[in-house]
This record gives sequence, structure tokens and C-alpha cells, in this order.
Amino acid sequence: MAIKQLGKSLKARGVELNDTFVQLNVLNGKDIVDSKFTGFADQLGSLGHIPLRTTGIEVFQLNIGKLCNQTCSHCHVDAGPDRKEENMDRATLEKCLAIIKSVPSIKIVDITGGAPEMNAHFRWFVEEVSALGKQVIDRCNLTILRANPKYHDLPEFFAKHKVQVVSSLPYFSKSRTDSQRGDGVFEDSIAALQMLNKVGYGKPGTGLELNLVYNPSGAFLPASQDSLEAEFKRQLKRKYDVEFNMLFAITNLPIARFLDYLLESGNYQEYMQKLVDAFNPGTIDGLMCRNTISISWDGYIFDCDFNQMLDLKVASTAQHIDNFDFAALEKRNVVLNQHCYGCTAGAGSSCGGEIS
Repeated sequence: MAIKQLGKSLKARGVELNDTFVQLNVLNGKDIVDSKFTGFADQLGSLGHIPLRTTGIEVFQLNIGKLCNQTCSHCHVDAGPDRKEENMDRATLEKCLAIIKSVPSIKIVDITGGAPEMNAHFRWFVEEVSALGKQVIDRCNLTILRANPKYHDLPEFFAKHKVQVVSSLPYFSKSRTDSQRGDGVFEDSIAALQMLNKVGYGKPGTGLELNLVYNPSGAFLPASQDSLEAEFKRQLKRKYDVEFNMLFAITNLPIARFLDYLLESGNYQEYMQKLVDAFNPGTIDGLMCRNTISISWDGYIFDCDFNQMLDLKVASTAQHIDNFDFAALEKRNVVLNQHCYGCTAGAGSSCGGEIS
């Protein structure tokens, strides 16, 4: 089914929030909004966690490009079909591959986007990383498997290389999913999940891991991950005979299009207050920024994908893969800002769902 897009990216529309400087001003209570919340660094400092130090580099995450076949209303990447320029080239991927080979502590290579599968070098890179014995994660929007015949064999390709597939599915109903991601997304997502199940993904004993990602469609925090997972499994199995391994509940961070939504709907101040009020010190040890580095399509280095989208590069002299320095990056201080409240609210939020 053809997907009816929700609209163009902020960049294509010339929206002021496309500028990361403007976003940071909003988050820090300047210019566009008057509300200013307790500084996240101050919050950690009161608990003795400043500076927040990394614990090593175990996860190498690449945002391989902002090109996507969808334009989702909450997207912190501001990805879409119009983001054709920001895509990682072969030379940059080769440099990433050399780093992955040279750092034994890297166990997981996490590929995200956009729709990472739309990058012309995606399959080559997966093959090369898989041959190194690393666990490859592909963050798949599901509909890409149905978007064009050239992607229809991706389930078999994933299975061949034991790729862990992490797939976005906002809800187990058509109305809530399509309202966030575009008309037709739910039906194509279910069909894609059935394609993945057919080759063994999500099935016991296959070793082919299929995990779903849930994030709320409005200005509220996700419910309990365990309860959501149980309900998703029950509903998807009963209605569509779809199976999966785990569900990750992820909090929407006030960045890019979700920040635009919060401001346009008048929910920004209330949402930020929810995040601040729900701050949970028990999440700090498990924050993904502590064992991850995130690489942008043009080779810059960040503590996480969220910092990447705000152009908050690592606090190190090694800010680009051209001068990658493991010793300088391994025990660096994490760069913090107000959006970090999203990862520490409630049970916490990371690329792997709840933290505590």
C-alpha cells in the first residue's frame, strides 16, 4: 500500500526549529519560550554525578543517513524522503569499519537512520561487520520492506547475517499508528512483520531476534514496558498471528519534529515539567551514552543519537572519525543538556527501552 506522508521535514519547510541552535535555546528557556527548568547538569551535580563519565565503548552506533520513506510526526532525526543529501558515503563507512576492527571492546554495531536500508552501501557494510563477528542491529521502520521490490528480500538478508531487527510500531491499532506515521503505515508494518516471522524472526529457537519499539503518540510518558509488551504480544498474535521477542518502551525526547509538535500544540512546558518531575536517579548507571559512541552521516562523533541531532559533539579533541582516538574517547565526560531528562524520566529510556 502506498503511504500517505504526514508532511515534509522541518528542513524542507524552512521551519526555524531546523536550526539546532534554536532548539537548544528553546530547551534552555531562551527566545521562543520563557519557561526554564532546573538544569539537568545541576540535577546530576546535586547527586554527585558530575562529571558524568563514560564506562567504555561497547556500542558503535551509526546514523547512516536521514533519507527515509516516511515522515513521522515525532521524528527526532527530522528524516524523510526529502533528506537525500545527508547519507553516509562508502569512504566514511570504510573508516567506520576500520575503527570497529581496531577496537576489541566494540561488541555491537547499531545502524539507524532515517531508513538505513535506503543507503546504497547498507548491505555491503552489514556483510563486512557481520564477518567480523560483531552483533549487527538494524533499526527498521518496517514499511521499507514493502516500499519497493528491491527491499523485499531484506528479511532473508537479515536472517543470513543474524542481524537483530529493531522495528518501530507505535501501537497495535491502525488509527494510532497511522496518526503518528502516515496513512497505510500500520497495514504495511503488519505485512512486514509477517515477512520477518516467515523467515524465523521472533520465533523460539531460531536465534533471529525481532524487537519492537513503542513510543507514545502524544505529550505523555510511556506506560510500563512489561505491561505494554504483554498486551502487544497478545493483540498482535491474536489479530495477525505476529510474534516478536521484546518490546522497548522509549520516551519521546523534545528534539526536532517532536519539539515542534510540543510548541505548536501548547504542550511544551507541561511535557518538560513531566520529564523533570519524573527524574529517576536509578537510571543514571544504565544510560546508553555511557558505553556508546554515535557517528553522524558525515563522520562526526557524539555521545548518543539525540546529542547528534542537536549537534552536541563529544567533549574530546577526537570529534571526527578522521582523528579517532580510543584513549581520549573511552573515559570522556558526557555532554549534557535539558533533553537528557527524557532518558532519565520514570523507568528511563534508551535505545534498548527501559533502564530500571
